[in-house]
Amino acid sequence: MKKGIDFIGVGTGAMIFNSEGKVFLAKRGEKSRNERGKWDFPGGSVDFGEKCEEAIKREIIEEYGFEIEILSLLEVVNHIIKDEGQHWVSPSFIAKHTNGTAEIKEPEKCSEIKWVNLSEIDPESLSAPSKSNLKKYIDKFGLNPPK
Repeated sequence: MKKGIDFIGVGTGAMIFNSEGKVFLAKRGEKSRNERGKWDFPGGSVDFGEKCEEAIKREIIEEYGFEIEILSLLEVVNHIIKDEGQHWVSPSFIAKHTNGTAEIKEPEKCSEIKWVNLSEIDPESLSAPSKSNLKKYIDKFGLNPPK
């Protein structure tokens, strides 16, 4: 049985800001679980018995080689992808980069990475949860990075 297809999956993600106030984006690769080719505030699935906050920290280390600190919960996204027959529930966090250099550790899942200012992001280029995260963040904080 597959998460998100045979039963509702739980994923988690984060808008991760660096010391310059830029946010981390990753482009979903050809072996991504869904929304291939879209830019994303990264994340991944939550394992049984794992807290969402632990899962996002683990995923960022595994996939991008750096560490983060969770600052707060941003929102919970209902990620329903009818065309792909998937349903996910995803808590999304605001986080800051704390240690390490970002690099692509799983090239089949991610084709590009970058740090950008919020004002440089085209919402139409984002995955559905990331588009929701961007709107929620801007509605709440404007274009200001977290303090």
